[in-house]
Amino acid sequence: MSTTVFNNNSKTLGLLQVSQSQMDAINGPDYKQYIKILYLPAGYKLRVDFACYDTQQPTLFFISPNQYLEMEVTGDESGYFIFYNRDFYCIQIHDQEVACDGLLFNNIRNMPKVEASANEIAFLGSLFKDMIEEFHLNDSSLEEMVRTYLKQLLIRATRSWKRQHLDNAVTDQQSDLEFFRKFTRLVEEHYKSKHTVADYADFLCMAPKTITHKFNRLRLPQPNEVIKNRIILEAKRLLVHTSLTAKEIAYDLGYNDPAYFSRLFMTKTGESPSNFRANFVG
Repeated sequence: MSTTVFNNNSKTLGLLQVSQSQMDAINGPDYKQYIKILYLPAGYKLRVDFACYDTQQPTLFFISPNQYLEMEVTGDESGYFIFYNRDFYCIQIHDQEVACDGLLFNNIRNMPKVEASANEIAFLGSLFKDMIEEFHLNDSSLEEMVRTYLKQLLIRATRSWKRQHLDNAVTDQQSDLEFFRKFTRLVEEHYKSKHTVADYADFLCMAPKTITHKFNRLRLPQPNEVIKNRIILEAKRLLVHTSLTAKEIAYDLGYNDPAYFSRLFMTKTGESPSNFRANFVG
């Protein structure tokens, strides 16, 4: 199957099959700007930011434009790769429809994957087949049909993600789940300028200790650690993928004292920013 792409004004969604021949293209710059969903059978190996994943069974991966994706090994069976932009479908604007922001994407535990059950494998196989047929039909309703398939995929995957990554008591408690998503979205939006739990407590109109209590109930790391982990993740990305100095990165992340930032980085990673860059790039 060749790439099937919908383009209309600024709206784009494309679907292609993943195989060895497509690996370089997927790893290249052409898809960096897009939101990406990968559906990979067993036998694939990929890196998302600084975590490596080996697929033991068919697995979905959800990757934001600011994340770094590298396919390392392809399996015997072909997978699927969807890429689209926010103009085609913005999960923030349509949050009430799919409720996946903070779970599939931008999630503070940095778990972008969902393993497919037997029932889901059948559903996903049918969905991708229907999407391909829709592209080949090229009817006037193509855009809306493909968007509908994308929403189905996001809704089903969100349900699975909650089952796989959150305690059952949490998923049953809707208010806790919404708190989890809201905190995640706030950290993603403000981590460069807001570094303390008190900052986010102000946004949420609650006491810092209430946030800590909710995190304990959700069995999450301490909220201060979550904030710092997001800052350090961005620092690692900038160290590996840009030529910015450690001092410039500190300023970019809202720290006026680069020495303090370097100590924080050392505490969180066990090495200095310069050593991390040298070891990773080397």
